[in-house]
Amino acid sequence: MNAATKQEEKSPDIILLLVTLILVTVGTVMIYSSSSIIALEKFGDSRFFLKKQIVFVFLGMLLMVLITKVPYEHLKKMAYPGLLLAIVLLVLVLIPGMGLKRGGATRWLNVGGLSFQVTEMVKIAMVLFLAHFWARKTNQIKIFHRGVLFPLLVFLLVIFLVLLEPDFGAAVIIAAILLFMLCISGARIRHMLFLILMFLPAGVLLILFKGYRMARLTAFLDPWKDASNTGFQIIQSFLSFGAGGTFGVGIGDGMQKLFYLPEPHTDFILSIIAEESGFIGVTIVIIMFALFVVRGFMIALKAPDLFGTLLAAGLTLIVALQSFVNIAGVMGLIPLKGLVLPFLSYGGTALLMSMTSVGILLNISSHTA
Repeated sequence: MNAATKQEEKSPDIILLLVTLILVTVGTVMIYSSSSIIALEKFGDSRFFLKKQIVFVFLGMLLMVLITKVPYEHLKKMAYPGLLLAIVLLVLVLIPGMGLKRGGATRWLNVGGLSFQVTEMVKIAMVLFLAHFWARKTNQIKIFHRGVLFPLLVFLLVIFLVLLEPDFGAAVIIAAILLFMLCISGARIRHMLFLILMFLPAGVLLILFKGYRMARLTAFLDPWKDASNTGFQIIQSFLSFGAGGTFGVGIGDGMQKLFYLPEPHTDFILSIIAEESGFIGVTIVIIMFALFVVRGFMIALKAPDLFGTLLAAGLTLIVALQSFVNIAGVMGLIPLKGLVLPFLSYGGTALLMSMTSVGILLNISSHTA
């Protein structure tokens, strides 16, 4: 039996799998706890969101298992078609009648009565494209017009479409993915600095010239200045954390989900976890995400080729950034960005794409040295 065969028969990363299952289980329980009152009020069924999430959990598990069975090298063939599909979907979501507008943004594509959040797929499509492109350009990565320019132009097109929705949070995540993957691909420092100096002023201008983004920033700096409006969400989140104390008030017994805290089952699910399971519960969640990120980057380091390294690192970064931004946001450490918490928040698209990422990571881990 040769080394290649041994690599093919290696078991996937069990720790990553267990962490994922724990997070999904906690998320399912907390989605029911946080959404039951809202579901009863809106739909007359306290288990409305729970039932939908359970369906997404099973679909996500199935998707994860199927992806682990396909050698990850075959994903290279999907890099350009996946990117093209992502761009087409970003265009379609902007067409009236096809895109669904919620909360002032058109981020969901309506397909046969089902809604799909396009940017969740776009993040994975970008990681796959960049991993494939830069794995093939190892000898040209230090030449800007050969190794950097084309991905940069693709990125600018994608970001332009994402900002038209608008989805500033997703744009920031995608920009971070580009810079991070470019860095580990071996790009020149001056090229990195050029991109950073290009992105930062653009980001600042996008914040300054959009009133609601400035409102989020001012609410972060002083939420009590406008406690009944721009600061309301984060103040209610603070109250959740304060009420939970060390051990929490008990699962299902929280008060902030009773129409005090907006979006308790999506953006602010960690606030409900804090209230009902306390400091201990939040700490466990953070440890689980830390373990996920560590295992993900370990898989990237041990991948048998550069494509596997870039792909694993990029997918891990998505989870790392989104979890950090959500957790730090609801704790008031950074301005709120409107990003859900991976594996825990309610949402079919986000969960399916997260489970897709896990499937790919497990696949790569079974081929590591």
